[in-house]
Amino acid sequence: MNFISSKRFVSTALVLLALFNVTLLGVLWLQNSHKLPPLLHQRHHNGQPDSFIETLGLTDSQNLTFRKLRKEHFLKVRPEMETITVLKTQLVEESLKDHPDSKKIETITRGIGFHQTSIERELALHFHELAKVCTPEQRDSLKKVLDRIATKRHLIRVERSIGPRP
Repeated sequence: MNFISSKRFVSTALVLLALFNVTLLGVLWLQNSHKLPPLLHQRHHNGQPDSFIETLGLTDSQNLTFRKLRKEHFLKVRPEMETITVLKTQLVEESLKDHPDSKKIETITRGIGFHQTSIERELALHFHELAKVCTPEQRDSLKKVLDRIATKRHLIRVERSIGPRP
């Protein structure tokens, strides 16, 4: 009897593969469920971490307040973002039809705009709450960080739609 075709080998291999799969799924779940919010842990172009703590020189209590405010903000805008995702899916589906309904497309895009406006309004209020935690010097640094992030995101969106700059 061949060793590779033996029941013991096949059974052991299947058990090991199942364990590896469960372990991999667990690691992936942990990575995705324990991510830091984007603004708390940005990366420089060289891959080094650049946190608000380092950039703004936050104290421990300020850092805790920042984290709490960030978490509250993301929980608050999450439903709006999920709604936009659903509307964008509907927009793509309608756009790919043989005869797309322009009125339906208009309604969907207005809905996306309404929810996006709400998110931007909440973002401005969120920035205000973050600024209230900072000292005047830290506010200047916060403004620079937020400006850099905002322009970087805009440039990334533009480059994705038209290609990289020449």
